[in-house]
Amino acid sequence: MQNKVVIITGASSGIGKALAVKYINEGWNVVIAARREDRLLELQKKLGPDNVLPVKTDVTKPEDCRILINKAIEKFGQIDVLINNAGISMRALFNNTEMEVMHQLMNVNYWGTVNCTKYALPHLLKQKGSLVGVISVGGYVGLPGRAGYSASKFAVRGFLETLRIENLKTGLHVLIAAPGFTASEIRKSALTANGNKQGETPRNENKMMSAEECAHHIYRAVEKRKRQLILTFLEGKFTVFLSKIMPRFLDKLNYNMFASEPDSPFK
Repeated sequence: MQNKVVIITGASSGIGKALAVKYINEGWNVVIAARREDRLLELQKKLGPDNVLPVKTDVTKPEDCRILINKAIEKFGQIDVLINNAGISMRALFNNTEMEVMHQLMNVNYWGTVNCTKYALPHLLKQKGSLVGVISVGGYVGLPGRAGYSASKFAVRGFLETLRIENLKTGLHVLIAAPGFTASEIRKSALTANGNKQGETPRNENKMMSAEECAHHIYRAVEKRKRQLILTFLEGKFTVFLSKIMPRFLDKLNYNMFASEPDSPFK
């Protein structure tokens, strides 16, 4: 794998950072992208300057994404895997949410994936490589209090499924990865109704899957060229299964679960 190259967006923390560590440990060349350049440089220093390229990137800006891809090619000459991991969440009822928040969720989660994919795709096709989108169970089931988040993740899933079909004859591999609740910064930085960051997570992250375990599963799914990866049983696979056979019952379960959270927007 010494000549393989992966680009990971949202690599400054959480699943993205864990993916960078995993790929370096497996002998890959890694391009890490995020808005927080200081964290990228710190991660590069930890992992090694020769095989890690940090690129400050705002995925909502197409030009930033074009520069990201070009720098990866200039440094390593090819792109074998693109992992669209950059994302933000929210926690507020839609009725109370400012429209700017809805647009921000879609800009980062959906358009960020589209922007990076657009410029990386010719290089991925050349390598018959892998295109990965990190969504969540919220991309299969509407999550109450997360209307903008679920909508953006549904959109990413639809986008990637379409690209998979368009490229049935090209050798492109497309993976849609849906982690369950994973310990990361995403809940702390989740947007409230007015666009401020939530700050504190309403959930006990000690009981969640670690970012490192999640990264391991994604790495293996790419290696095996899987179509889909849904992680955790109860909050992942079983939830998606229930949505197909008992959707009304699942609606009630989801409402009750999210309404019972500390400081729930339903109260």
